[in-house]
Amino acid sequence: MDLTDSIAPTSDQLDAVDLLGGPRTFTIEKVSKGNAEQPVNIKLTEFPRLWRPGKSMRRVLVACWGPDASTYVGRRVTLYCDPEVRFGGQAVGGTRISHLSGLDKPRQVPLLVTRGKSAIFVVQPLVESTEDRVAEFKREWKTATPERRKVIEREVGALTNPGSAGGVDPADPTLPDDPDLTAGGDA
Repeated sequence: MDLTDSIAPTSDQLDAVDLLGGPRTFTIEKVSKGNAEQPVNIKLTEFPRLWRPGKSMRRVLVACWGPDASTYVGRRVTLYCDPEVRFGGQAVGGTRISHLSGLDKPRQVPLLVTRGKSAIFVVQPLVESTEDRVAEFKREWKTATPERRKVIEREVGALTNPGSAGGVDPADPTLPDDPDLTAGGDA
């Protein structure tokens, strides 16, 4: 029995605790303006709640991808829970970026750690294989809505059968051995 759903926070945004199981890679679907406290909302294709990056991670995004958030759509980001993130002098944990698509080499970004003290934050290029992407879709399938499952089927079809119309062929030996990812599967 998978207990993942039972420990999900009742928040309207992605929280560091959502990443306790390990880093996850997401596709940016949309970036919109938030409020004064959390000025940026990022809709992630593979996650039901918004990611609202803190100021340090917004600085990383701007340093790596530039200030025009409209160019972020379709790009990929790997997020992880960093237990050393401090708030109010205590280590409370926070969401950090480890990898970004579109980078040709690691990027070093100076960030404030505490008042008057900075440190270099390193972001790695995100290089994914077809197997990595199919494995990510396989994980997402378990909690995907019927509409999202249709998109996943098309994406897996495009990845595993380049040049095809994008449909998933359940008999294709290149697909993972998972009946839930084949057309018409429901788990």
